[in-house]
Amino acid sequence: MLEKRKIEVYALGQHIAMSAHKARRVIDQIRGRSYEETLIILELMPYRACCPIFKLVYSAVANASYNLGSNEANLIISKAEVNEGTTVKKFKPRARGRSYPIKRPTCHITIVVKDMSLTEYVEKNFLQWLRERLKKPKRLKKPKWKKKNKYTDLTYHDIYSNGGVWDKK
Repeated sequence: MLEKRKIEVYALGQHIAMSAHKARRVIDQIRGRSYEETLIILELMPYRACCPIFKLVYSAVANASYNLGSNEANLIISKAEVNEGTTVKKFKPRARGRSYPIKRPTCHITIVVKDMSLTEYVEKNFLQWLRERLKKPKRLKKPKWKKKNKYTDLTYHDIYSNGGVWDKK
């Protein structure tokens, strides 16, 4: 059998106080890059969204090194997504006794890190498993329509006697 081995680890940040659009413009720059390159990009970008994303990337890499025992040089960011979270709504008092609504959007950020060395290991094992599987001859099964009892008993249902349309009042 093929050994199932985990090659991806993620970190999730929820209810981060910023707009999803502002976080997406930073996330789009780091998606698919290596860990070292991502850190350099996040340190040099002038956006406020870089700080929580930097912490999440660092957390995802720490999870990968702890859970998988992988090296930081082999890690890439395979998936990074930003979803909208809840909106915090407040009311600010204004002139003449009126109120002005204030909406503070939040977002959920997910960073998925993949270990490329483990990916190659799993692909080699999968190819080896596939070669062994193709060498073994398959037993042919009879189709379902070729069974011994070809004819089955049919029962007749009458709509008047079996609670059909006319029983309802």
